[in-house]
Amino acid sequence: MSDRVKFLLDEARLPTHWYNIAADLPEPLPPVLHPGTKQPIGPDDLAPLFPMSLILQEVSTEREIEIPEPVRDVYRQWRPSPLYRARRLEQALGTPARIYYKYEGVSPSGSHKPNTAVPQAFYNKEAGVRKIATETGAGQWGSSLAFAGSVFGLEVQVFMVRVSYDQKPYRRAFMETFGARCVSSPSLETSFGRQVLAATPDSNGSLGIAISEAVEVAAGSDETKYALGSVLNHVLLHQTVCGREALAQFDLADDYPDVVIACTGGGSNFAGLAFPFIGENLRHGRGTRIVAVEPVACPTLTRGRYAYDFGDTGHMTPLVKMHTLGSTFMPPGFHAGGLRYHGMAPLVSHVRALGLIDAVAHPQLACFEAGILFARHEGIVPAPEANHAVREAIDEAIRCREEGVSRAILFNLSGHGYFDMQAYTDYFAGKLTDQSYDEQELATALAGLPAV
Repeated sequence: MSDRVKFLLDEARLPTHWYNIAADLPEPLPPVLHPGTKQPIGPDDLAPLFPMSLILQEVSTEREIEIPEPVRDVYRQWRPSPLYRARRLEQALGTPARIYYKYEGVSPSGSHKPNTAVPQAFYNKEAGVRKIATETGAGQWGSSLAFAGSVFGLEVQVFMVRVSYDQKPYRRAFMETFGARCVSSPSLETSFGRQVLAATPDSNGSLGIAISEAVEVAAGSDETKYALGSVLNHVLLHQTVCGREALAQFDLADDYPDVVIACTGGGSNFAGLAFPFIGENLRHGRGTRIVAVEPVACPTLTRGRYAYDFGDTGHMTPLVKMHTLGSTFMPPGFHAGGLRYHGMAPLVSHVRALGLIDAVAHPQLACFEAGILFARHEGIVPAPEANHAVREAIDEAIRCREEGVSRAILFNLSGHGYFDMQAYTDYFAGKLTDQSYDEQELATALAGLPAV
């Protein structure tokens, strides 16, 4: 029996509940604050942007939250996703390590993002919402919400960060195929977008800017809500279907990971895989090491400050305590567009502050090198974002070889790179460089953090 078949779960074992790590944390998450009063906000403060069902999930401390049957029905199109043993990669590295990867590229949009796009679309439809506005970096989130919107009959408008809008035209076409409208951000369609373009006409854009534009559209219409593809508690909650499946698959494999690795931008795919394993560490005394991997050019966890900040550049969102580079920080236009966010999910930031996870940063070229090595031995071309997890998994396997120890390594291959082949073309042509941010710009952005 092949490794792939061995580690596929029967459809009947698709998780029935998401896992909420808030129930097991030794210290509660710091509260979300109103930007004017600096006092904790309540559910009603979020009602203009989200349906109440999602708001209640955002503040819940229940360990398990049931996945609605209509959501599970859509999940069944690709879930459970396979867990692979990377034996050919192990042989190429000459490592005693056992390398596993959870492959989320089998979803309709080719990434982990539909795990939350589908429930968000479902809850909005249930609440009578007609339209959803959102942002996207590299396009995986926008693609996923476009798919989910088509399933539940919702209009979707996507503000796509300009540098990715230009780099990834096939992502735009994908969104449009599912009926979404994709706009380059900053745009002329919002007051904040016009403000940014007036000051910087050639702006590459950022996720912070795109979030501001989407929030402005949602706040301006009673029939429109906002959806976010990462960062928020309910988004991370939905993603834990991935980690819960992996736990069951490791039972089938009669193994258990010593190290769990995932790339981090806003934190959703990392949390989706890692949080159920952190829960096992907290509740059952397991010793799995959890590693978040980010780009050197946007090092939120490794260089950011753990402080209250806005989630968007236009300061339209509440204040959340997170690892941040400052809401005005403008990352360079490296190809892993999904990792170009100035902040990190509050829950991921909190578990980092509690010492429950480690964080490392890798440069762009080393990540592409790792992705190509992986593709040539495992037959899947990873997304530029996922290459960061591949890089760290390979480095960990090499450490096992050097130390002469066998560890089980699990990483999240959060998406395929088949809409990102221009990045690989540029790599082979020698056009990619290891980009970095401006230290003075980072200092200025951090100096502008709100006083709390």
